[in-house]
Parts: sequence; C-alpha cells; structure tokens
Amino acid sequence: MLDPAGGRDVEGMLCVAGGRIVSEVPSGGFEPVIVDARGWWILPGLVDMHVHLREPGGEEAETVASGCRAAVHGGFVAVGAMPNTTPPMDSPGEVRAVLDRARAAGYARVFPCACLTVGRRGRQPANLAALAEAGAVAFTDDGTTPADVAVLQAAMEEAAALGRGVLDHALDPEAGGHLHAGRCARALGIEGISSAAEYRMVERDLELSRRTGCRVHIQHVSTREAVALIRAARREGVPVTGEVTPHHLALCEEDIPGRDTRFKMSPPLRTAADREALREGVADGTLTVLASDHAPHPMQAKQQAFERAPNGVVGLETALGVTFGVLVGGGILRPLEWVARWSVGPADILGLERPSLAVGAVADLVVFDPERLWTVHAEQFVSRSRNTPFEGWRIKGKAILTMREGSVCFADRAVFDRISQTR
Repeated sequence: MLDPAGGRDVEGMLCVAGGRIVSEVPSGGFEPVIVDARGWWILPGLVDMHVHLREPGGEEAETVASGCRAAVHGGFVAVGAMPNTTPPMDSPGEVRAVLDRARAAGYARVFPCACLTVGRRGRQPANLAALAEAGAVAFTDDGTTPADVAVLQAAMEEAAALGRGVLDHALDPEAGGHLHAGRCARALGIEGISSAAEYRMVERDLELSRRTGCRVHIQHVSTREAVALIRAARREGVPVTGEVTPHHLALCEEDIPGRDTRFKMSPPLRTAADREALREGVADGTLTVLASDHAPHPMQAKQQAFERAPNGVVGLETALGVTFGVLVGGGILRPLEWVARWSVGPADILGLERPSLAVGAVADLVVFDPERLWTVHAEQFVSRSRNTPFEGWRIKGKAILTMREGSVCFADRAVFDRISQTR
C-alpha cells in the first residue's frame, strides 16, 4: 500500500465498507468479497489535473462521459477539466454544465478549471468570483496565455484574493512554429518554436507571482531553462509549482518520425538535454506534478499536413504506464514519490482533499500491477480519439482496478480471477 499522504509504503490488508476505508471487515449479515492482491500495489485515488474533455463543441473528439471513462481505465479517480471548449468555460453556467455531465456519467470526478479571461481572449479577466462560486477550483486560459501583463496581473490579484491558483500555458502567444526550433524542424523544413518562447513567459509569471502573492502553476514544462527558473523561485519562496507530461519525459525531438502529426503538441518535444532536465526536476522536487495533458482530436484533424494539424496527444490511458517506466523503472523516483506526483501533488494545487489510504478516508483507490506487460494499441482506447505517440510501445505497469467511494468503476479480468467470497 503506497500512501504518500501518510508517508506509508507497507504491506497489509485494506478493507472497504460503506464507501470508506475501515479498520476491519464488518460482522453480522455481511458477505465480504476478497481480492487476493499479492504482488499488486494499492494506491490512493489518483488525480490527473490537466485534461481536455472537449464537451461542449468537440464531442467528436471526446465527451465528458467518454473522457471520464477513459480516466478510470487509466487509473484516475479525478481529473481537472480545461476550459478551451466551444463555448469556453468562462461563465458559471458552463462550469455547472460540466459538473452536471460528470455526475451523470458516474466515472471519474471532474474539477473544473475555468477561464482566466473572458472567452480566453486575454483582454479582460473573467468573473472569477462567480466562477469560483459555481465550482471552479482554479483558473487558466490553457492553450494560450494572456499577452497583456496588466490583464494577467489583475486576474492573478483576484485569484489570490479568492484563494485560487492560476494555471498557465507559459508559451508566448506571438510565437509561431510547429516543432522545437532545432535539428528536427530544420531537417523537415518546418518552422520552429524557440525555448525562449517558454522560459520568457515563465520569467513573467514568476515576477507576477512575486507581486501579487498568487499561486501560479506552470503547465507542461518542456525546457531546461524553465526548470531552472522554477527551481530558483521555489527556493526563494515564490508560490510556484510545475508539471511535466509523460510525453515530454519519455520523448524528445530525435524521436519524431518525420511529419507524423501524432508527435505534434504544444509545447513541442524539445532536445534530449531538455528531457534530462525535466527528469532531474522531477527527481529533486522542482516539478511536483505529473499530468497527461490529454488532448484528443478526431483522426481526420490529425491527418492534415503537419503545419495545419492541431496540437495535442491523448494520454489518460497510457500516462501511468509511461511515467512508471521512465521514473520508477529508470531509478529516478521511488514508488511512493511517483504516486505522490499523481495524488497529493495535484490535490494540493487544486485545493482538494489529499487522497489517502488511512482508515476513515473515502474509498477512492487504484490497484496497480507493476509487472503487467502490455502493448499500446490505440484502437483499444476507451477515449474517442487515437492520437498517441506511443502506438506499439511495450509498457510495463498498468492500473487494473479503479474504485470511487467504494464502488468499482473499472476492473481488469485479472482482478476477477483473484476474487473469492467467505461467509
């Protein structure tokens, strides 16, 4: 049982009854279901704080229901929903609509991260107080960032007053390009995106955090310069956190097979040196969160010319296996540290109760098989989209059961093979 909230990495038995973790199996008229989980890991309910559910407006790529179902298949009990839908999530009604759709779906919990500015256009702050009242846990214009420093500062001041954080897609909105400005872009004759387009925005965000006291979270960090800036700011006491995605940890520009749009994302895959800096940032606690940046797109959209195809890859169903292989299998993190990056790390940023395996805690949990070998086949995804750069990868480690409030919302056949009942 790996429980970062309690600092526990122990072997033992875990009992669930009445939707909570209990100290012992209840007696009297109760027939327990026993799962022999030897060799498996029990984790607290994991949180992917960076997910694009696409509904409304992009239902061909994903819906709230399909995205939440993909989440539990991937081992996530909760997701943070990004606001770049059509219309954007910049009104209390849109926030409530996402929550209603998630409740109706009944799979993963959804925590809305609403627009920072009206329409995500960066011209004026959204009504953050009303959005928070409706249920928004954080604010972001993910997919872009406000170019006007005064607008961003005003929004951060209000977010700080509300006790909410700002999640920033720290990439210069004026920067063109489709790949990292490096060897691959030059070889393919594709316009590149410089590292400075990211780290200059991170510098700006850190200065505004100092001025306003607002908690700022840098999404999908991709450059070594950004890692260094975040590391120094955290040592200084600036309330900044950062996340890294499975694809930026596992891949770099040298892995891009020509004009394959499954490898087109924002920010782009950087150099091998950048990838190493990201891994070091995770190892030393500079980057406290792992997040999939699950960004589904219909097949026909990704089958356009590279320059016209949209950015983004799906990740909910591969994120645990990929990061487990790179970080735990690669000796970069201990298992408990890896679980923390998917649980207490995002929960702290979003202001959620820390996932826990303690007696009395809500029975949100995941059973993970660290020895399961499986091959990524996109046609088998629960997600409506197939745009993965990991097609054909042989991965070790997989979620095989996900439980929310004591109810099983996903179980692999291997779990049923180990069930027994006693009277």
